[in-house]
Order: sequence, then structure tokens, then C-alpha cells
Amino acid sequence: MLTRIDRIQLAVPDAANAASGWTSLLGAEPAGEDKLRGLGARRSSYRLGRGFVEILEPDGAGPVADALAARGAHLFAAGAATPDVAALEARLRGAGIEVLCETSQLHVDSQGRDGHGLRMVISKHEERESVGAIDFLYEVTNLVSDAKSAVPRFADIFGLDGAAFVPIDSDHYGYAGTLTLFDPERLDRIEMITPSVPENTMGRFFARCGESLYMAFAESGELASIEKRALETGAGHTTVPPVEKRKGAGADTVFLHPPALGGMMLGLSRRSQAWSWSGSPERVRDDA
Repeated sequence: MLTRIDRIQLAVPDAANAASGWTSLLGAEPAGEDKLRGLGARRSSYRLGRGFVEILEPDGAGPVADALAARGAHLFAAGAATPDVAALEARLRGAGIEVLCETSQLHVDSQGRDGHGLRMVISKHEERESVGAIDFLYEVTNLVSDAKSAVPRFADIFGLDGAAFVPIDSDHYGYAGTLTLFDPERLDRIEMITPSVPENTMGRFFARCGESLYMAFAESGELASIEKRALETGAGHTTVPPVEKRKGAGADTVFLHPPALGGMMLGLSRRSQAWSWSGSPERVRDDA
């Protein structure tokens, strides 16, 4: 019942400061402000790619203030789209999941039964033109203690077909789990993985925060420009060089570090490159 990763939400102490990296590095455009009373937050929305970045600042007591007190600025919720919000709400409630309905969205409480640290905001699917320096968001990473048990529960709750899912592991980054592709023809998914190297960056994060959202990924045809702006502004980033057969070409992946984007890490892959680890390497285009 999910179609796309269409947004992300951040919990931050200062929305204007958090937004500066998204606008200066990635070309996000202001798209309005409102309040989410059920979350106790003021929301500043920015169009980016085919969706949004929603920056939440506490507006009194509530889940956002609580989350901020516990973890500081961080990736608060993964945003996904569905063609039928009402039907998904009924499915979630039938599964015993706590849901807040506000501003035509479903805010799914990660502290509900078997939440595995996954907080989500669900919106009605809309087709949109891409804005800024990314084409689209396609992944949010959820760190879990046992991906093998978490994945079937997630698939059942959100009505996803496990036949489209792709196993993933990395000795380099130290994890194993599953890409829960919403559709085998698109990259959109929640990555559910279990860290396996306690001393690396992900392992330390997991030891500190437990089951929780970790980062997001987007596809972009402007990695060189983004990297240049990061260098010019001193924004923390890591560049992954191209694979051997593209040696001398631009980067395959750039990671923007959390301080550059208000508290969360964002990975950026060149167009089509993510298919190399998403079950369809034949879709990777060397000239993209």
C-alpha cells in the first residue's frame, strides 16, 4: 500500500538553522509553515526532489520535544506515500498500531507495538516535478536488532509484497538486512538492517540510540555541484570514488554529514547507481 518515499521529517531545536544546509547545498525551496498539534511542533516544509523535507521544531510539550530531549536533532520520521490514506489507516489500526491523523496525513507512532524505532508520516500519493539538486528520495534506513523478524512485521503492517524485497549486506559498513522495495520497478524502500560492527560509526550510533532511524538516500544528477558547494562552505561530507570501469569519472556517491543538514546524514547516489545493490545491476548506466 506504499508507493514512494516522498519526504523526511527532522526534529530540531532551531528550524531556520537546520534548513540552511538543505537550501544552500541542495536547493530546497520553502513550501509553507504550519503546526502539528498532536506532535507539539511547528513545521517548516521545503520542496526537494519529488517530495518534501519537513523540519519540526517543538511548540510546547509533545513527541517532538521528547524526542529532541532524548536524542538532540535527528531524523524523526520517514515519509511515504499511499494511493488510499483511509484504507491504510484502517489497516494500521487493525494491526494495533497507534495513528495520529492530522493535516490529511497519518503520523505513525514508532513507540507502538513492534515499532522497531520506525516512525513514519504517510501522505496521499501525488505526482510532482523535481525541485533542487536531487531527483528524488528513495530510501530511509531503520536500524533494528533483528532484521529477519522486523521485516515480515513491516511488510504485513503496510501491505507490501515480500517478493519485491532484496537482501543486502556490507562488510565495509558492517550490517545485514533487507531492502523492502515498495515496487520492483522503483528504488523506493525502507532499508531494515542490523549493525554488526560495534566500533564503527553505525555501530556506535546503534549502541547509543538503539532501534531507530539512521539516515536517508536520494538520487541526483548533480553530485559534482553538490560536492563543490560542500567544499566551498566547509560542509562535512564524504565522497565515494567511482567503480573501476568508471575510473576518472565523477563520484558514485556523496554522503552529507549530519551537521551539514540539521542533524541527519543524507547519502546521494548518481542516477541509476543504486540499482547495483538493489537487485537489478543491469539497470545501472555508466553514462548517467
